[in-house]
Amino acid sequence: MKDRSMTRNRTTLIFVTLFLALNLQAQNYTPPDQIEFVRQGVRRLIFDQDQAIPLASLIPSEIIGMDTMHPVHVVTDSRPDISIEQDLLLIKSDMQTEASLWFGGFNPFATYTLDLNLFRGTGAIGVEFSDRDKKERFIVAVSFKDNRLTDARLRIVKGGETVTHKSILTGSLEGQSIPGKIIIQMLGSGLCLFSQDKGLPIAIGQSDFSQVLDLREKRCLQSFQSSLYCQLDNGAVSLRSAKSAISTGIGQADIRAMTYEDGSLLLDQGRLWYTLSIRGRALPHHIQGVFSMSPSVFDIRLEGIVVFDRDDGLLRNEISSHIFYDRPSKVWRGLTTGFTAYANIKEEKKQILAIESHEDPRFGFSIMTARPMGMVGDIEDSHILFDTDAEKWRLLTCENHKGYKAVILESDHWDHGYQRIAGPVEENSTGTSIQKLGDTRYCFSGSSARDIFIYSYPDLDKVGTLKMDLPPWNETSGTRVWPNVVCLSQGSTFKYIALMMDRYNYPGFSGPHWSYGALYLYYGYDSD
Repeated sequence: MKDRSMTRNRTTLIFVTLFLALNLQAQNYTPPDQIEFVRQGVRRLIFDQDQAIPLASLIPSEIIGMDTMHPVHVVTDSRPDISIEQDLLLIKSDMQTEASLWFGGFNPFATYTLDLNLFRGTGAIGVEFSDRDKKERFIVAVSFKDNRLTDARLRIVKGGETVTHKSILTGSLEGQSIPGKIIIQMLGSGLCLFSQDKGLPIAIGQSDFSQVLDLREKRCLQSFQSSLYCQLDNGAVSLRSAKSAISTGIGQADIRAMTYEDGSLLLDQGRLWYTLSIRGRALPHHIQGVFSMSPSVFDIRLEGIVVFDRDDGLLRNEISSHIFYDRPSKVWRGLTTGFTAYANIKEEKKQILAIESHEDPRFGFSIMTARPMGMVGDIEDSHILFDTDAEKWRLLTCENHKGYKAVILESDHWDHGYQRIAGPVEENSTGTSIQKLGDTRYCFSGSSARDIFIYSYPDLDKVGTLKMDLPPWNETSGTRVWPNVVCLSQGSTFKYIALMMDRYNYPGFSGPHWSYGALYLYYGYDSD
């Protein structure tokens, strides 16, 4: 009897010790409105060469056997002289000539860069995307006269006939000498054109073209090829290289940490994983990027891009995605916002789409399937998780109720059947997300009110606002940022991290555009 009593006492002591340890661990987490967030660093990745993921290239110093490596297609009767001199590709002609040099496959979401050295005489240089028989051609080129740019033009050929040939300049080229680089940022249904010598790339052109030729069609990805295009009239041009790559674009926004199905943080290979929108110009023109970062340093790194297939022949560059790994099903899943409904497709409506992939979509160029889930309308910025206590899928999102307002919806299924259970909140909302601190989940939201709001989960009662020094805005800039607060496990170098963006648009575009922003890193510290 004495031994049995001692065993019971020992068991009781173990349970009490475990209860106190777990209770102490929960108490170690400060309520989020009392955490002090301190800015650590800021970066805006603008066509960052160190981050570019290569697709194809034409590098003169590496060419042996030009006719095989980079075969030439000549359109006119006269053929230009093409040679390599001092690691430069030189193309020249004393007659009118038009030709293209193959250098890679085609991707409608890639960035194409020509590193130029010399213009002489009159002509044009750019890139051409075309099928094998040259029946369909898409040409973006800058015109020059001696050492000056004179125009930027888009030419589209269908069935062997030119259907579009127009200037895409957005401003004056007066005073611009030959640039070091021409950068063509392809954005699915549109493009942006830049010149760069020193300093920031200068936006000089833009175009929307999907109504004439929709390069998002899967057949284009599968059959089109990329060439260096050149048209000369008693002139010459030389260049250091032509390259295509997945790039960081001109800004990053819509930051969301990738998770597991229950909302817990995806910390893999010692790194946090994020979906960020790689910014182009307007809403149909951004690209869903995947980035990673060590939790203890500011080494944000582009890992790949994701596009979405709705099984209708198009690949869509949707953004504002939350991607999670569903461990029970061993499938990558998530939600994205159908902003490409604005890409001149009248029969489409903006909606939340369910996305899925059996392959890891974090690296390189990935395609996830997408399908409607019955959430059509002015709704965006969704965060999803499976609540194991409620045994329900729950979704925090921003819905237009006389302005975007946070709401929580619930379903028995991850990809359909959602009904609202909380909200809308009173405050303007953007970039909503759910994060657990200790044993308690909270909802975070940016806003137009120059504050980051904190709400209870799942009731969306207001808890307070986020404390931070040097917020990612000033007295006049936009403040609808994504707070993206995450909590790390006990023993981590830093307990709380917030990765946010600002809303400063890139200069030089014509018309409405949402071309922000820079990335801001904050570490959170418990208040004394």
